[in-house]
Parts: sequence; structure tokens; C-alpha cells
Amino acid sequence: MTTTTRLQDLDDFTIELPSWAFGNAGTRFKVFSSPGVPRDPFEKISDAAQVHRLTGMAPRVSLHIPWDLVEDFDALRAHAQSEGVAIGAVNSNLFQDEDYRFGSLAHVDKRIRDKAIAHHGQCVDVMRATGSSDLKLWLPDGTNYPGQDSLRGRQDRLCDSLQQVYALLDADHRLLIEYKFFEPSFYSMDIPDWGTSLTHCLALGDKAQVVLDTGHHAPGTNIEFIVAMLLRAGRLGAFDFNSRFYADDDLMVGAADPFQLFRILREIVEQSAHLPASGVNFMLDQCHNIEPKVQAQIRSVLNVEEALAKALLVDEDALVAAQESGDVLGANAVLMDAYNTDVRAGLADAREARGLPRDPVTAFTTSGYLERVTEQRVGGKQASWGA
Repeated sequence: MTTTTRLQDLDDFTIELPSWAFGNAGTRFKVFSSPGVPRDPFEKISDAAQVHRLTGMAPRVSLHIPWDLVEDFDALRAHAQSEGVAIGAVNSNLFQDEDYRFGSLAHVDKRIRDKAIAHHGQCVDVMRATGSSDLKLWLPDGTNYPGQDSLRGRQDRLCDSLQQVYALLDADHRLLIEYKFFEPSFYSMDIPDWGTSLTHCLALGDKAQVVLDTGHHAPGTNIEFIVAMLLRAGRLGAFDFNSRFYADDDLMVGAADPFQLFRILREIVEQSAHLPASGVNFMLDQCHNIEPKVQAQIRSVLNVEEALAKALLVDEDALVAAQESGDVLGANAVLMDAYNTDVRAGLADAREARGLPRDPVTAFTTSGYLERVTEQRVGGKQASWGA
């Protein structure tokens, strides 16, 4: 099979963009503003649409509620369609309400648990209005000190709350449950790892699946092993791309360890999970504090495309032969040959053949789009982390 033929698999691969990546976002210390930043969800979608127009790979935009609440979601859905994109997953928010100081779905107070459950009902209403099929739940609940709360009791309350959230879903909906091993709590998180998330998903039913975020693991974690296990179990519902040096840094994917990105995508390709039929929803989950936002999203999409292309170039027959003969170095060399292949020209040729720019970042920079929206987006308040 030729390189060009193998790269045709990329034609059906898509990545979802996060609406919050286009607002002002960053660290706990300072969020720097940028010119032309969107002031509302409509403008966020317009910016996201630029990424899809130039890469051909990002046809969906995730919403975050309440950050992306609007009076008329039919109008937002129509606006997305007019821009050539669609609404993707709807993300709930359990980390910015004063009531959630000691938890939300796992809180000891039933009133607060009920409030968090009702918020997911609001998210399901948004899904129905926008055509979304995925409700995405990241749980910030946990404890900071031993003895602060009962670990078992929190799991019991969480299980009950999740069952109530699951019951809100329509037949064609999914509940995607994310995990994170620390932060904002540091002694215990209520869903700290893939095993805990999977355990809750298995208890809920087939519509509940695990979300894997590359920044949500302890240093040294073999993320590709987790990918393989969740795919083997048929429970990897979504994969969030970002990059980290220390913790949940939310940097551009591939910035810290492009070889890890290749290894992860190699496991995804081995089980054909890069194809739409797998049901895995790939998304960027990043925030951009000092770098230009639209360009950073374009670059991130291209980084995933490049790593996926290399994963598709692995000589499967040679790899299996080396593995079965116990040729350790030979098997590793097969992977390294694919990883060291320069696919950039081939990908640029493929984009050009589809009527897309060979260099999407340069095409955006020279398009004048940022200058236009900077002039137009006067007044109002720039969207920011938490808005």
C-alpha cells in the first residue's frame, strides 16, 4: 500500500473544537486578553469555523454550560450550520458555583446534589435544541484532607446522582464521564482514574462511556495502555487532546511529547478507532493564554493530523512478524521508521487536492480575518474563562 493510499484514511477523521479555547483563558494567576476575542457563543462558533474551513478536519464545536448559554439555541444551531459546522458535545459545569465548595454530585447535602443533577437536565435541554448527542461530565468533587468526608459515602452518593443524570438522557444520547487524578482536590478525587470512571459507566449502562484527557494523569502514566484497555472494553467514548509538562497544563497537543501522541494514535489506529464507526469523539481541550487562539487551534489540529498520518504508516505485516519472532529491536524499529517519516509534504498535497490551503496557519494569518473581527468586536465583554 502506498503512502498516499494509507493517508486517505485521514479523510474521515475529525476533531471537535472547544468553544472556550477562543475566549481569554489561561492560568490561575493572570488571564491575558487578546484583540478580536469573541464576546458571545455566536462569535466563538465563527472563530471555530475558521479552523474547519482551513483544515477540513474540525466540523464540530463543543459547548460549555453555563458559559455558552444563549436565549435562542435554535438560532445558535442555525448560525453554526451557516458557518459550516455543527454543535458537538455539551459540557456541564460543576466547579464554579459557591454551593459546590465541598462537592456537587457527591455532596453530603441532598439539596446541592439535586441542584447539580438539575443542571445536567438543563444541559440535556441544550442538547435537544442543538442536535448534540453527548453530555460530557467532568467531576471536580473530592477532598483535601484525610477524614474530611467518608470516601465510601461519597462514592455511594455519586453513584445515586449519576443514575439520576443518566435517566435524563434520550435514547440517542450518551453520558461521557471524564476523570482526573488531582485538582481541584488534592487528597482524593471522586473520579480520579479510568478504572473509577469505567466502574461507574458499567453500573450505569451502555450509554455511559469514559473520557480520556491526556493531561489528567500522573507523570509517567502509560496513556496508550489505557487507550488500548478502554477500546478493548468498548468504553472509550471520547478522547481530549492537549499537552502537559507537569500537570493539567492544557497546552497545544504535541507540544511536550509528540512521540507520546504518536504512540497513543498508534493504539487508536490498531483498533480502527480513528474511523467514525468507532464512536470515539476526538476533541481538543486546550486554553491559550499567550498564543493567538485561532492559530493555536489550527496548529493543534495539524499536529494531530501529522501524528495520525505517521501512525497509519506503520508496516503492520512487518510489525507482527517481528513480534511473533521475538525480534524486540526489529519491532521497535518498525514503529520508529513510521514515526521518523516526514509526512508534511504528503499532507499538504492532500489538503491542496481537497481545495484547502497547503499551510492553514499562514492562510489564516494572511486572510485578514483577525483584523476584521478586531475592528468589528467593539463594546461588550470579551469571553473569558468562566464566561
